[in-house]
Amino acid sequence: MQNDLTERREDEGLSQGELAEALGVTRQTINAIERNRYNPSLELAFKLADHFDCRIEEIFDPDQDE
Repeated sequence: MQNDLTERREDEGLSQGELAEALGVTRQTINAIERNRYNPSLELAFKLADHFDCRIEEIFDPDQDE
């Protein structure tokens, strides 16, 4: 599943660590999601969408191949 998390995070001027802290996860979790090595839990996907004030589908595209 592809995502645009890196672009959204960088647009806000946040480091992976800062975003992780805001969401209550580790920097490694954010890194793994950005590198398409980990699909977040539904709870984390909702936290990301809430943080970026958008819908989950705007961050994650399940139709794109890796």
